[in-house]
Amino acid sequence: MNEIANPMTLEALTESIRTAVRLQDYAGGEHEIAEAMRMHPHSPVPHNLMGILLASHHELLAAMKHFRAAAALDPTYNPARCNLEQCASFTGQGNFAYSPGDCQSVPAWNPWKIVYDEKGIGHVVRRKHSC
Repeated sequence: MNEIANPMTLEALTESIRTAVRLQDYAGGEHEIAEAMRMHPHSPVPHNLMGILLASHHELLAAMKHFRAAAALDPTYNPARCNLEQCASFTGQGNFAYSPGDCQSVPAWNPWKIVYDEKGIGHVVRRKHSC
């Protein structure tokens, strides 16, 4: 039986990638994720992890593609949505969601919003904090 054949092993992969990012072992992590994508083509988890790996390596456009792929595979998978918001925000802090439990550590409040003028042109403006 292959070692990436059950959900528990996807959890082990998640922890392995968490370690790879911390140690900056991007090549080793990429190989593990590629194997997981092959074994689980319909799972959002490997795409989310690849996005984290790429974002940690400062490849934000490629990372966002993988976060969007994960969200497309399972629109209810919150880590992909959290990471996509994190990557697209102006105040990203690198706190990525490896698993659903990590989504709480990603700040929910975004200090920026888009306001459209009378010509329909959007402008990014700072929100006033209500606290």
